[in-house]
Amino acid sequence: MISTWSRTAGRALRTQSAPVTYGLIVLCCVIFVLGPASGLNPAYGKGDALLAAQRAYFAHWGVIPAELFGGAPRAVLTLATALFIHGSWVHLLGNMLFLYVFGAMAEERMGHLEFALFYGGCGCLALLGYAAAHAQSAQTLVGASGSISAVLGAFLFLFPGARVTSLFPFLFFLPLRFPAWVVLPFWATLQWIATGRAAQGPGVAYLAHVVGFTLGFLYAWARHPVLVPRP
Repeated sequence: MISTWSRTAGRALRTQSAPVTYGLIVLCCVIFVLGPASGLNPAYGKGDALLAAQRAYFAHWGVIPAELFGGAPRAVLTLATALFIHGSWVHLLGNMLFLYVFGAMAEERMGHLEFALFYGGCGCLALLGYAAAHAQSAQTLVGASGSISAVLGAFLFLFPGARVTSLFPFLFFLPLRFPAWVVLPFWATLQWIATGRAAQGPGVAYLAHVVGFTLGFLYAWARHPVLVPRP
């Protein structure tokens, strides 16, 4: 399932300022284009040289659970740096699409500084939760999915009635509009199911998605009670 921009979200985006959301999108895109994963920077070479550069790049900036829990001081910093590194164009564009659709409204409700701290804090905790569950793994974890999942969780609590246009592969990608309280729990359930199937060593960190989504929802519930319209 791919969620896209809804009319409700679209009206909100045109009437609010979301510098943190848009700044994060630009920053992630610039870092990706300049890095070896994009394949656009000639400084990293081609062929085997490019593949070697990509592996070294991810190992340096990404989270490696075995190193994180092995006592390496520098490894702690990767909980933050990994949030800005993406493994492929599909990985980057998918994450940025979700951030673009849901981030601005959440930022407008929380405020710019709080949203920035929320995004970074939940992202780091989501990566930490995944790493703790795979403490012996030497695989590298990169991407903003944990942070963006937290944004989705917060959005669900803050704007449950917002209409979200979604494309469902099993319905021939027909665009259908549902409220957020239908779309986002369905997405989170898919991530939870995928977590169980990826127990042998995931290529996608579904557990980080689940942890981030849960943290985001709980944070919004604790910090931002639902506004009740006055009669």
